Amino acid sequence: MIHVKNLVKRYGELVALDHLSLDVREGEIFGLLGPNGSGKSTAINCILSLLSFDKGEVEIFGKTMAPDAYDLKRKIGVVMQNVAVFEELTVYENIDYFCGLYIRNREERRHLVEEAIHFVELDDFRKFYPKKLSGGLLRRLNIACGIAHKPKLIFLDEPTVAVDPQSRNKILEGIERLNEQGVTIVYTSHYMEEVEQICSRIVIMDKGRVIASGTKEELKAMITLGEKITVEVFSINEEQLSQLRTLPGIVSVEHIDRQLYIKSGKGSNNLEIVLDFLKKRQIGFGRIYSELPTLNDVFLEITGKQLRD
Repeated sequence: MIHVKNLVKRYGELVALDHLSLDVREGEIFGLLGPNGSGKSTAINCILSLLSFDKGEVEIFGKTMAPDAYDLKRKIGVVMQNVAVFEELTVYENIDYFCGLYIRNREERRHLVEEAIHFVELDDFRKFYPKKLSGGLLRRLNIACGIAHKPKLIFLDEPTVAVDPQSRNKILEGIERLNEQGVTIVYTSHYMEEVEQICSRIVIMDKGRVIASGTKEELKAMITLGEKITVEVFSINEEQLSQLRTLPGIVSVEHIDRQLYIKSGKGSNNLEIVLDFLKKRQIGFGRIYSELPTLNDVFLEITGKQLRD
């Protein structure tokens, strides 16, 4: 569906995209992740021919993408992070306007607008102006404006930012329904649990290039972390903590407010080793939690924990 090869984009001395290559397959929800400044937005804008680039190839639907490739752009929907609707138009009028950029036939457009309103569940708000909508409803209107013309490929950039959990669930359910209808989706988000929930394949970018790609299972297999163990302890001294850190398979141990936060490497008996240690030293403990790595753990280990501007 999308083929990007050796894409280079420079802003003076800054290399925003450093020979970026990636492929998006038809019918998948493709997660594009990266810390701030990694090049995600630049990559999307270059793929859509909203930005020129210095070197490389971009193909969509098997054809070269260009600023005037309107035959390709008619098949693409774009929902950017910043809500882009007209304050002076109602919900219905906004969707009709954006749909009208692609669909000239009024009767066909009316049908598509009604379908989009129903899809994002804004039936009761069709006559409302954007300033009267909550953040979640506004996000759903933004999505409706981007998908009303029935695109085969949709770019969704942070579509759930700053919305309540109920609205977020509605948006995610809608994205999955679109995908079930055969739409290919490129999805960016800083909410790792969302990406883990809906994306069939994920690419992690940093410094303008791909540093990891695969399914969530494949990405988790790339990192050293095997298990996270949390234990409520009643009393433990520094010597015992030092001994715990030397146990086989233990990567790190933190003791904060009577909680032990233990990270272990890959292995099947890490929890057993920890419990055996506590029992032998008669260290009293309460609740115990054990969980496998999340996509957030993968992201932090691969890209680092430093704050990005």
